[in-house]
Amino acid sequence: MANTRSSGMHIRVNPDIKAKAEPILAAIGLSFSDVFNLTLKQICLQRKIPFELTAVQLTENGYPPELEAKLLAESNRLHSAVADSSVKPYRSTKEMFAMWDKEDAEAVD
Repeated sequence: MANTRSSGMHIRVNPDIKAKAEPILAAIGLSFSDVFNLTLKQICLQRKIPFELTAVQLTENGYPPELEAKLLAESNRLHSAVADSSVKPYRSTKEMFAMWDKEDAEAVD
């Protein structure tokens, strides 16, 4: 005879994903418990996660490729600005503030 007892579980779900999935599951006629039980049954039958999981490939520097591309683009933009002399690099915050004070004083004159 099959065991018809159930065991309770509490899981945390992203509220946005839950809100998007709820009407879809309702239209299909499934509850979250039904989906979770079906998923667990498939894990047992297939002896694997029943959908493909892939890891994000990181660059040699340890960043996701999109983030590294953004970082490099911003770095190149700033480097070009410094090379074009449109941005002055400072050696210290003291030098930076002194230059700002000088620019402010010249603007007032």
